[in-house]
Amino acid sequence: MQLADLPNIGPVLAENLRRAGIKTPEEFRTVGTCEAFLCIRTQVDPRACFHQLTALAGAEAGVPKKVLSPERKAELRCFFNKL
Repeated sequence: MQLADLPNIGPVLAENLRRAGIKTPEEFRTVGTCEAFLCIRTQVDPRACFHQLTALAGAEAGVPKKVLSPERKAELRCFFNKL
């Protein structure tokens, strides 16, 4: 399995993860959503947006980002706003 096989992970986000040093789905799951996003933000794209964060959260959960619960989205928004 490759990064792009995860839900919500297209070629651009997969490349961002690889450039941040996260090369496999297993590495991504070990690192987790927020740490992976921080790696992308600090090492690859300082303008990485909330959309990428929710895509990563959905990928970690194995679901499309649109089905993340309102509570999870609120947690992610709080995390994002503190950056």
